[in-house]
Amino acid sequence: MTELLKEHILELARRAIRTERESLANLEQSLGDSFAEAVQRILSSEGKCIVTGMGKSGLVGRKIAATLASTGTPSFFLHPGEAFHGDLGMISKEDVVLALSYSGETDEVLKIVPFIQANGNTLIAMTGNEDSTLARHADIHLNVHVESEACILQLAPTSSTTAQLAMGDALAVALMELRGFSSVDFARLHPGGSLGRRLLMTVGQAMRDHDLPIVTPDCSAVEMIHAISKGGLGLIVLMDAGTIRGIVTDGDVRRAMERLKEQFFSIRAMDIATTHPKTIRPEAKLIEAERQMARHKVTSLLVVDEAESLQGVIQIYDIKL
Repeated sequence: MTELLKEHILELARRAIRTERESLANLEQSLGDSFAEAVQRILSSEGKCIVTGMGKSGLVGRKIAATLASTGTPSFFLHPGEAFHGDLGMISKEDVVLALSYSGETDEVLKIVPFIQANGNTLIAMTGNEDSTLARHADIHLNVHVESEACILQLAPTSSTTAQLAMGDALAVALMELRGFSSVDFARLHPGGSLGRRLLMTVGQAMRDHDLPIVTPDCSAVEMIHAISKGGLGLIVLMDAGTIRGIVTDGDVRRAMERLKEQFFSIRAMDIATTHPKTIRPEAKLIEAERQMARHKVTSLLVVDEAESLQGVIQIYDIKL
């Protein structure tokens, strides 16, 4: 590739991004009462937010519906063509309908407008033409007009679909805030994800509670090394008569060997132990364990009950799995 061709390619990309950025800046400035009213209607609805649209607007609509549903606003996408052939039954009287059509003249969308009106649903139209048929028949119009598409032919929806996506995200974010939607709520809707696991699972559910590497405080250096290697946790727990006396990590052993050299093999575990190891309760969430590890710059916590009795060990690797 020549330097000239590379620069030409990069300039085309920059121009497209610049055009879309300018469109979003104009969209930001144009937000007004209609947006606030749309948010209020969806928020006060006792039903769902049904999103519909054809073509590229339909693809954007699917994403908006998915974002709404995952952030606390019950929502699903309804294909207008399928709706006209029987799926209108999915719309209940309590639902709000968000219809996307940049031109505002999409035939498949306009065909279901009479049903939406007769059914008593609030119709929110998202178009780029406030004088379009869809905009004029809607209860609320969200204007996503753009001055130009990023497409060099001014044909492919580019800036316009970006504006639709941004408007949909703006709706979702505003609704999240007004609903008091929290990270815990988000986790409940995403239990299979890493965040969901960390916010919902407890330390007791993820900790290792069997074959723990427990030794006495006076165990020898050789016994320490053997116990750490066999335990597979990179540490040993020093206990005496059921009481935790400290921990020794593989890092403690390495540092002691470097410092003591040949005298290392004459020491006992308690000589190099951390006598007040960091602990956590089994009922704590994994996210709290993660925060404690970050705060104290450790990768393991001892799990203890209210009586300070050892229940297990939780490590950063258990949280990230």
